[in-house]
Amino acid sequence: MKIALVHDHLAQDGGAEKVLQAFQRIWPDAPTYVIVHDPQSANAAFKGKDIRTSFLQRWPGGVKHYQWFFPLMPTAVESYDLMEYDVVLSSTASFAKGVITRPETLHICYCHTPTRYLWSDTHDYVQELEVNRVIKWFLPFFLTYVRLWDKVAADRVDRFVANSRLVQDRITKYYNKSADLIYPPVDTQQFKIGPVGDYYLAGGRLVPYKRFDLIVDAFNHLGRKLKVFGDGPELKQLRARAGSNIEFVGRVDDVELAKLYSGCLAFINPQVEDFGITMVEAMAAGRPVFAFRAGGAREIIQPGVTGEWFDYQTWEDLADLIVRVDPMRYDSAVIQQQAQLFSTDQFEQKMKAFVEGAYSEFTRQR
Repeated sequence: MKIALVHDHLAQDGGAEKVLQAFQRIWPDAPTYVIVHDPQSANAAFKGKDIRTSFLQRWPGGVKHYQWFFPLMPTAVESYDLMEYDVVLSSTASFAKGVITRPETLHICYCHTPTRYLWSDTHDYVQELEVNRVIKWFLPFFLTYVRLWDKVAADRVDRFVANSRLVQDRITKYYNKSADLIYPPVDTQQFKIGPVGDYYLAGGRLVPYKRFDLIVDAFNHLGRKLKVFGDGPELKQLRARAGSNIEFVGRVDDVELAKLYSGCLAFINPQVEDFGITMVEAMAAGRPVFAFRAGGAREIIQPGVTGEWFDYQTWEDLADLIVRVDPMRYDSAVIQQQAQLFSTDQFEQKMKAFVEGAYSEFTRQR
């Protein structure tokens, strides 16, 4: 079974890239195809790997400003020559599923979500985009074209694997395809139970849809200590909005992140996540999660055991939960044990078995 891996682009380091690292550990000899690879922005784990890029890698500005070449990305992924492979495994939240394979090749897509700005979040995307009015007026017409391509690209996939039930439902809704479910990998081993401090914790990419404004407003009214890790376009605005009881610690390394998790009273997740890796990381450190009752939080959290939900995405409902619930009433060992259901080992075992089983079935049916 000769296999190729396909990923959208290696120009950042997030949850999708953790999935790709796991794929590379399972199939170390498989090359990885990406639109562009920026070694300075990508995780150092990809150095020395067989990374094969599209023609955009060689264009002026193609790496540092790859977003400018958005209209060419469908062509970029269709340009990969994958004719020699028995299995193509794509990991994508946008373009990678659109690769072209021969009829004898099995294409499995691990889908983080159907492309957000084309489907579930398209109106918010256009509204929040910081561009001039002319581009905002024209953009919906262009997105219609890309949306049509995205649907055609999904039709090229033989088997979908979703990272949550929410994404399963979206794949059915937007692509009219069924999907198997395998939760994404979380490196639970790097987090330990430790002494608990006097602060609550939130963090991740500071972008509008993650609703950090809601957390800031809640803690402004409560006056309790809050630490926020991460960086993003909302950082400046959130800092200006926050009181002196709220500390923004910026981007942190793995060691510092583990300390922040283990020392917090509880981790706050106010947004709708497709899955929610940060929630599992906090649980791996033995800390409860207080989350908005939607998306991946419904699959990760067991109320009364590993955390609690709040039902309305308002600062008032979050503040009410924080006032009512004592974070120290939870058993840290039980929380940590629950987090192991989403470990990297679990993911790698399940993905390897799925791909091998799907390929055996595919070859029998040919």
